[in-house]
Amino acid sequence: MATRITEKAEARRANKDRRPQAIAKYIRISPSKVRIVLNTIRNRSYVEAVAILKNTPKRASEIILKVMNSAAANAENNLDMSKNELFVAEAFADEGPTLKRFRPRAQGRGFSIMKRTSHIRVILDSMNDDTKEA
Repeated sequence: MATRITEKAEARRANKDRRPQAIAKYIRISPSKVRIVLNTIRNRSYVEAVAILKNTPKRASEIILKVMNSAAANAENNLDMSKNELFVAEAFADEGPTLKRFRPRAQGRGFSIMKRTSHIRVILDSMNDDTKEA
């Protein structure tokens, strides 16, 4: 029997992360390829990260740019923050479900092909004197 349901729910709401974020799920690109681009924009200001993503010749940069713009829109509309005061606090790509396929090879054999998917999450935060890096 469940006990203290309302108290637990209130505690979860009180501890909820209030930073603007956006998630893209089931993206058909390998998480390792996405992480290469995410590592270049982590801990940078929003404006600088967008400039980097627009000039990066990787396929993952378009997808990450969409997620960043979505997180910035969430910050403006839901939390009344300005895009100029935001920076990329956290950015990570988790592994989604893998599609398993087979390719025919010589002498009747079949080689497996793993088509990987990613869940991309970008969390922004406002720049304060304490959190701003030199």
